[in-house]
Amino acid sequence: MRYQLIGVNHKSAPLELRERLAIPESRLPDCCRDLTAHPGVEEGMIISTCNRVEMITHTTNGSADLRGFLHEHFHLSAKELDAHLYEFRAKDAVRHIFRMASSLDSMVVGEAQILGQVKEAYATARAVGSVRGQLDQLFTRAFAVAKRVRTETAVGSSSVSIASVAVELAKKIFGTLQGKNVFIVGAGKMSELAARHLMAHGCASIFVANRTYDRAIGLAQKFDGQAIKFDDLYDSCDRADIVITSTGAPHAIFRREHGEQFLARRKNRPMFFIDIAVPRDVSPEMAKLDGIFAYDIDDLQQAVSSHVADRSHKAELAEAIIASEVERFEARLRTLDVVPTIVSLQDHLETIRQAEIDRVRGRMGTLTPEQEMAVESLSRGIINKVMHTPITTLKTAAREAEATTVIDVVRRLFNLHNKEKGPASPASGESPGEDASKKGVESRH
Repeated sequence: MRYQLIGVNHKSAPLELRERLAIPESRLPDCCRDLTAHPGVEEGMIISTCNRVEMITHTTNGSADLRGFLHEHFHLSAKELDAHLYEFRAKDAVRHIFRMASSLDSMVVGEAQILGQVKEAYATARAVGSVRGQLDQLFTRAFAVAKRVRTETAVGSSSVSIASVAVELAKKIFGTLQGKNVFIVGAGKMSELAARHLMAHGCASIFVANRTYDRAIGLAQKFDGQAIKFDDLYDSCDRADIVITSTGAPHAIFRREHGEQFLARRKNRPMFFIDIAVPRDVSPEMAKLDGIFAYDIDDLQQAVSSHVADRSHKAELAEAIIASEVERFEARLRTLDVVPTIVSLQDHLETIRQAEIDRVRGRMGTLTPEQEMAVESLSRGIINKVMHTPITTLKTAAREAEATTVIDVVRRLFNLHNKEKGPASPASGESPGEDASKKGVESRH
């Protein structure tokens, strides 16, 4: 397995660094192309969410300078970045991807959003051609593993989520959510989920602003709310007690001066901001104002951690499933690895058989159909007996760790490495079998 993964997440890197690495959805296709153009990378895919940025690759020899790619692409020095990176290869990379897709590596274990985000990243990479055979196999299996984990462990059955924690924090600030107004800025799935929780707990009305006005209308209609044009955001936002924001803007859209304006128009009635954007939509300076309560994604993580102890047993069951699925995937890849060698061996020996029959056919004279069948049967029987032991050995080795060594030995014994480069012309008077046998001896010296 030549899989290699590098990245940062909410556990390894602070929000300030994740903001610098975040890739907007519009830039993701070009970034995937840049990754696959990097030396040593055959296939590549990028996952960029509020909690992680990861590069998943299949490389030419099992190792590519992915740290160098990150340094160059994001203009970050090794001193700034490397201490926060994690890197996995081969089986460890497969395990990480299975765990991530199954939401075992998420801020909220069992949350459903990460699988959808991974599927979207996979679809983007496939669309630009940066995911093909090897990564396609890996992620197809990862999606099946995630489904199995969710079905067999109920790891996602608990109600704890970023959205539910946001509701709890809002209750602590306001005492009750009855009659409160909610403003959604950015019509993303996480924002919609948080808004749904808030409305279910008694909030009175909802406003939605999005750079694409049609999307704002569509989301507002789900809650019988009101769509607001993005240009009118600052003139309307003070109407809300609770603001959920996730826009994908490269810089904060709510700054200290906006907070001061909102508080003045609200006569200092408090406002609660749930900022689930990376980079952040709410400036840390705005959160210093009395009356402004702002929570970013890392603040919510700390609040979530106190709620998830009851998931530990379910997570253990899920980890056991992941471990078995990683072994199954590795064994399947090893089995696939031996198939080209078996096919090459069969083709090689069949070529020898046909050449030997053609060589002696002139000396045998005219054969009856029965004699032709006898020659065919005899020669095929010999070839099948020659192939039996190496093919059986290859199939057995496919289930073991030494598969690569056995494959290499068989290819050397039968000169299959040279055969891939094109058939050599046999010397005058020599059969292909004799020629291959001599080359095989020479290759071992």
